[in-house]
Amino acid sequence: MLMEEDLGHKPSMLHDSLALQATQKSLYDALNNNLDKSCSFNTSGRSLDTSSFLDSNWSPFRVSNPWRSSSGEGGYISHLSFNDEFLGHDSEPRNKNIGDFLDMESDRSPNSSEIKKNRSREDSDLTEYHRCNKQLANDADESEPLEMYDDVLICSKSDSPMQNCGETAWRKEKKSQRNEQSKGEPNRGRGGKKKKIIDLRSLLMQCAQAVANFDNKTLNDLLLEIRQHSSPKGDGMERVAHYFANALEARLACTGIELYASLNSKRISAIEILKAYKMFVIACPLKHMSNIMANRTIGNLASRATTLHVIDFGILYGFQWPCLIHALSRRPGGPPKLRITGIDFPQSGFRPAERVEDTCRRLAKYCKRFGVPFAYNAIAQKWDTITLEDFKIEKNELLVVNSMFRLHNVPDQTETGNSPRDAVLNLIKEINPDMFVHGIANATYSSPFFVTRFKEAFYHFSTMFDMFEATVPQDDEDRLLYEEQFFGKEAMNIIACEGTERVEMPETYKQWQVRTVRVGFRQVPIDQEILKRVTKVKKNYHKYFSVDEDGKWILLGWKGRVIQGFSCWTPTHN
Repeated sequence: MLMEEDLGHKPSMLHDSLALQATQKSLYDALNNNLDKSCSFNTSGRSLDTSSFLDSNWSPFRVSNPWRSSSGEGGYISHLSFNDEFLGHDSEPRNKNIGDFLDMESDRSPNSSEIKKNRSREDSDLTEYHRCNKQLANDADESEPLEMYDDVLICSKSDSPMQNCGETAWRKEKKSQRNEQSKGEPNRGRGGKKKKIIDLRSLLMQCAQAVANFDNKTLNDLLLEIRQHSSPKGDGMERVAHYFANALEARLACTGIELYASLNSKRISAIEILKAYKMFVIACPLKHMSNIMANRTIGNLASRATTLHVIDFGILYGFQWPCLIHALSRRPGGPPKLRITGIDFPQSGFRPAERVEDTCRRLAKYCKRFGVPFAYNAIAQKWDTITLEDFKIEKNELLVVNSMFRLHNVPDQTETGNSPRDAVLNLIKEINPDMFVHGIANATYSSPFFVTRFKEAFYHFSTMFDMFEATVPQDDEDRLLYEEQFFGKEAMNIIACEGTERVEMPETYKQWQVRTVRVGFRQVPIDQEILKRVTKVKKNYHKYFSVDEDGKWILLGWKGRVIQGFSCWTPTHN
């Protein structure tokens, strides 16, 4: 464990810490020398490559726990980068096309007791936040064979669809719990105590104004009152107030980036993550629907391809892809060669590519299991510094760029006035893909002006907490974990951080429309059969979830507020 030191005044300590990290890395490599030789990595280089396709002699290996926490960036699972349509059944006949095979998954219920889904911490580890890795990253003790996660990642055909009642199982459970509580509580008469009604929204807006006026005394007084009436276990508004108060206090104490970094580096057990993700997909169809659109679109394109190359900006743990891998394995005439270039931000510490390395192992094992020839090229660096040569594009391959809810973590402006976000879009244009599949988090809390940003963040997170309030019991521990790790962490970055420290900077789908067209892309419509599938999935959830179209965008939301947008693009010269 490295001790906290004032490195600015003790330069020799910096060299000592770097030497210690190098020693730790050597120890890590020695402890992990049993990794499969087919996945070779070079963490000191620009990219990591598993260049040769896997054959039948490729040996299985044990995989590091995919849900372990990483000391890195906090991003949007912005929503979650996991697939709610993982497939099983090696006994399925090969007489279906890829689209039909994916259709079978969209009909399955996310509420079946048999299904266990995983949720990854949609970290967004932009590496500037913690320079020194204070914990050895060896998780060999958590390594488990990937097959043990089959009941989480692969749906069973026996799972019965959810009844189209417009409510989730969590909603029903919540009603049942409330009824039981009301039966057990004595009837309070006219003399009973009434809960004091506090306008938390008004108090929070006054806090924002106090921050803008540098009125710390008023801010402290307001926060004291908010603390008395907010709770992470209360109703939706009380929870919003709790996490916003945390962020305001951090801003007041100038500790926002430290607290945000600590939330990113918090280590959570796999079983907790599994349960929290299951809660999310049962309560909310957003990730399920976005994965259906992305995977079916790619599957339709690849129906006759001999080689499919997917370049995934923001691959995280790669859980979007096992469903597509299995579908490709069932393609009439055999599967194509699958090449995946997995891109993510580098993690802090001596293993900046740890997550993309683990993703290679998981996806390689799925491809071996389902008989799909596979090659993986991993890139862990700032996205605007990637070059076309890093992708190792080959001739005569179907080329798809995929980015789901991660491009908003790329800065829009720098001190030099350049836009890394536009640079990434220009790079995607230079790739010249057959299709660019883009999912975005639709929000407007990117303003440099604090009060405006605070208000927009309040409206956004009020919607998210209200969504859970309507579908998940208040005392559900998985809900508490999810809200802390995603909503609380994002609120901390938005409210307590400024300048380059602020990485949660989404845009509306209309802003992305202008930006993407300006770079040189042409939007293409979503297949109507895919849209029908998405609409069918939505009917299995709460009635306030929505699926709408605006032009060629598919918009997913709650109570009329758009939360996510989905679109497909091709370069204009195509």
